[in-house]
Amino acid sequence: MPDILLLSGSPSPTSRSSSLLKTLREQFVARGFDAAYLSVRDLPAEDLIAARYDSPALQPAIGLVATARAIIVGTPVYKAAYAGTLKTFLDVLPQYALRGKIALPIATGGSPAHLLAIEYTLKPLLSILGSTDILPGIYATDDQVAFSPSGELVIDPAIQARFSDALQQVTERLNRFPSSTPSAASAND
Repeated sequence: MPDILLLSGSPSPTSRSSSLLKTLREQFVARGFDAAYLSVRDLPAEDLIAARYDSPALQPAIGLVATARAIIVGTPVYKAAYAGTLKTFLDVLPQYALRGKIALPIATGGSPAHLLAIEYTLKPLLSILGSTDILPGIYATDDQVAFSPSGELVIDPAIQARFSDALQQVTERLNRFPSSTPSAASAND
């Protein structure tokens, strides 16, 4: 059972949002947390598009959500909303799959014009799925999160500071609350 699930909704194999999640995962692991990374891109597209919530192929991923104490959701922003790949996975989760869980939304986009996508699209969805402990989201533009010519992730100091704050908030909450999570059965209520 992971303490933290870092869920990438990016359809791209090498995206800024998924790279940020992987970097954040390393930081949680360094603090002694069991942190799992899941890319929706790696799940069977046919099952997601057809909303086959009972698909055996999706059960391990749904199980990770059910057992994690914190969910960190990363997505690129397209047309002022989160990625459709992310939505297809969230649609197959039980109605209250995030009940009792800490949630941290992270989004990347080409410009600051989509900054409010977290507030208007992603946070309400996390709330509908039952999370009542949604941390302030982190939005980064392409200028703030880039890849060096050698392929290394370069994070703007202002974004790195926000990641450090979020890391601290999640750590404090996980250490403050008991390690039990609602069972999958109660998440279906």
